[in-house]
Amino acid sequence: MLAKLMNVIPINAEGPPSASGGYAQAVRVEGTRELLFVSGQIPVDEDGNVPAAFGDQCRLVWRNVEAQLRAGGMGLADIVKVTTFLSDRAYAAENSAIRQEVLAGLTPALTIIIAGIYDPAWLLEIEVIAAR
Repeated sequence: MLAKLMNVIPINAEGPPSASGGYAQAVRVEGTRELLFVSGQIPVDEDGNVPAAFGDQCRLVWRNVEAQLRAGGMGLADIVKVTTFLSDRAYAAENSAIRQEVLAGLTPALTIIIAGIYDPAWLLEIEVIAAR
């Protein structure tokens, strides 16, 4: 018996505001056999360093997300949901641009929350759900 391949379908209903900025309002996942829940990844490198600039922190967080995905046998293309916690809404545009650069046309479901982050040096934290 052949396994059914997973199909990820971006959904953007008519009526509510449309998605802008490289994400889908909803994502339907058909035929999934595996789920991977990646805890919030932080802007800390393997030596415990935290970059000062938001862009550097954001790229480091995405590298950390990718490392967790690889360890779980998945990749960026398997992401179906991203939740980003920003310390300040002033980082929203740069965060969006970097996410779109990293995801290169992928449009997972997305939530962005402006929140107090655990460590004041961290300007963001990102968690993802991946499926395949």
